[in-house]
Amino acid sequence: MVFAKARAVDGPDKPFRAAEIKRRELDLHDVLIEIKYAGICHSDIHTAHGEWGPVNYPLVPGHEIAGIVIAVGSDVTKYKVGDRVGVGCMVDSCRECENCQKGEEQYCVEGNIPTYAGAGKYGEPTQGGYSTHIVVTEDFVVKIPDSIELDVAAPLLCAGITTYSPLNHWGAGPGKKVAVVGLGGLGHMAVQIAHAMGAEVTVLSQSLKKKEDGLALGADHYYATSDPETFKQLANTFDLIINTVSAKINLNAYLRLLNLDGTLVNVGAPAEPLSLNVGNLINRRRSFAGSLIGGIRETQEMLDFCAQHNIAPKIEVISADQIDEAYKRVLASDVKYRFVIDTSTM
Repeated sequence: MVFAKARAVDGPDKPFRAAEIKRRELDLHDVLIEIKYAGICHSDIHTAHGEWGPVNYPLVPGHEIAGIVIAVGSDVTKYKVGDRVGVGCMVDSCRECENCQKGEEQYCVEGNIPTYAGAGKYGEPTQGGYSTHIVVTEDFVVKIPDSIELDVAAPLLCAGITTYSPLNHWGAGPGKKVAVVGLGGLGHMAVQIAHAMGAEVTVLSQSLKKKEDGLALGADHYYATSDPETFKQLANTFDLIINTVSAKINLNAYLRLLNLDGTLVNVGAPAEPLSLNVGNLINRRRSFAGSLIGGIRETQEMLDFCAQHNIAPKIEVISADQIDEAYKRVLASDVKYRFVIDTSTM
């Protein structure tokens, strides 16, 4: 049994506190990872605050995990001690359903097991990456390429794959006009990835205050959505729009920016429902879709793609004692662009 130092929260309005959690004994195909860095995702905040439904507190969030393998089960073949590895938003699935067999474990028919706030295969609640160690089956661990530092690798395990997957699925590439709504933790990754795929990239942000950053990240154009002229000027323009914001937006206004057969994909997950006028879909045969993360195979593909194209999130490394402050700053959009916890400070 491994005892890990962690940061846990005891309720939706409670601060984080130091904690000690138990990690299971290594099974035959398990790996024990010493976590070096853990990213802070907006999903962590939604969950910690109880905004997505009941939570089994105390909770240790964190599903952007980068670290080093320090022990392996007797039948592990994919990893060895010393390997640089990552763990994302899920740690297991049924592996038998049609979706799992296709490598789309995130859409497991039985429901995948999330890295935290889920029920593990031994009945224990899963606890996440705001901790010093984690035990995960080898099939849900990915290899971090040597050219990617562990601190910048962590956000790729959610922000990276959450944006790579829809861009890949809907064919972002040369000749395609792609818009990214929001230049935050997800958006700044979407811009880099879409640019590397060869698409013409436009950022749609509330204001122009991040325009210089957006263009430096690879955007070809940058518009303020607070300006009504933006929606007139860009009507019927885009083949694909990736909406990364976790707040309520006017879907109808954005749908009208799509060209024939264009698709608006939501990856941000606001707590409140969104509504739309079906007429905006019927006109020009537009689609409104959603996308979760990616499967394990696609997550590894994303990491290799980022290594090949020198793509990395912009991060601010913090100590474990700064998590509460970081949450407040995320909600205030006061981060460029992802907080990463140095777990040595646990």
